[in-house]
Amino acid sequence: MPQHTTHSGYHALMLRLNKFPQGAPPSALLFKIFSILFSEQEARLLSQLPLRPFSAAKAARIWKVPEQAARKTLEELASRAVLVDLERAGKVVYFLPPPMAGFFEFSLMRVRSDIDQKELARLFFRYINVEDDFIRDLFAGGETLLGRVLVNEPALNPETCGQVLDYERASAIIRSASHIAVGLCYCRQKMRQVGRGCDAPRDNCLTLNSAAQSLIRHGHAREIDAAEGLDILQQARALNLVQCADNVRESVNFICNCCGCCCEGMSAIRRLALPNALYSTNFIMQTDTASCTGCGNCTRTCPIEAVQLSPVCASRMIKKKAKVNEDLCLGCGVCVANCPAGALRLAPRAKRVLTPLNTAHRLVLMAIERGKLQNLIFDKQAYLSHRAMAALLGGILKLPPVQRLMASRQLKSRYLERLLADVRIDSFSKYD
Repeated sequence: MPQHTTHSGYHALMLRLNKFPQGAPPSALLFKIFSILFSEQEARLLSQLPLRPFSAAKAARIWKVPEQAARKTLEELASRAVLVDLERAGKVVYFLPPPMAGFFEFSLMRVRSDIDQKELARLFFRYINVEDDFIRDLFAGGETLLGRVLVNEPALNPETCGQVLDYERASAIIRSASHIAVGLCYCRQKMRQVGRGCDAPRDNCLTLNSAAQSLIRHGHAREIDAAEGLDILQQARALNLVQCADNVRESVNFICNCCGCCCEGMSAIRRLALPNALYSTNFIMQTDTASCTGCGNCTRTCPIEAVQLSPVCASRMIKKKAKVNEDLCLGCGVCVANCPAGALRLAPRAKRVLTPLNTAHRLVLMAIERGKLQNLIFDKQAYLSHRAMAALLGGILKLPPVQRLMASRQLKSRYLERLLADVRIDSFSKYD
């Protein structure tokens, strides 16, 4: 195994990835993961690429090689799902996805013989489920999160059903997707490889739209139609799995059918007591105590153990009734669907959860909250001027709000003021 030095391509890639809003803290375990997924030369090349989508021509300029050679390298990396290749306006562009949701998952979404998946799963488990830095940064690093929970549609009553928007419905997301693919569930595949798997099916991880198109093209996932996607959704609900999706309103990239035992987000809620590791739905469970029989079905089926049976005085007797921890409740509706007495319902939350418009919008919000906006704006780290401005903006973003305003006024820089005011989402479309 290559020696872990500050001059290695692996170390350079770790530093590059941690500039992304969905960072990956450098560690000896991450170094070992990279050594399985890429060669050191590939890691070095990847570490030089922009955070935003780019063309083969741009990669060629960065790497100082002919465009044909750069394209060949990019296509090889895309064939292994290290890079994602997309078609935009008739042109192929590439981007290096973050570890999650990204190349961590893609490495286990199908059975492969070119890498040691068992060893990779063991390293993933230690890096994600044992060490805390990565999972805390991913699920508790800011207010804007990577994923969100979709409501269990059959659990809704007619009164609340009309309050659910299309982007909050897994069925509507599937029907509107341009491409749909299914592959192995990364979480359950990983846990199975380390001897901690459950009985839930593994072949039900849905990828959508442009991300699905790339995975289908390279054989990392199987193309399906909307009807099969809806069947998978129905089967997952019957098994009390929770649908978790990309935290965006438009062009959703994935829908995972999650179990409480294997899902990284749900296990983080329980293991690390993270109250908002996943964006909840706009609903919360409520109990009709008069109807509740205290059977305990809700406590057994809740994927994050947010429901308990608590003593309640009723008719001069102390009886146990279902009570939800509102700080943890995902609003998924699994408990409601499993209540034989019909004593549970999903009620609208007092404050509606706001979902980012698209991936670029989410990334900007995550970057601002995590003090990494400078890495998205000044993306060409090879330029001394970009490195200097990134450092300056990074320092300003780390200041408290009042001091940040004072710093902006003191700088009196029209360029900086324009920069701070004009962080446009469409800047992510400039890939050439």
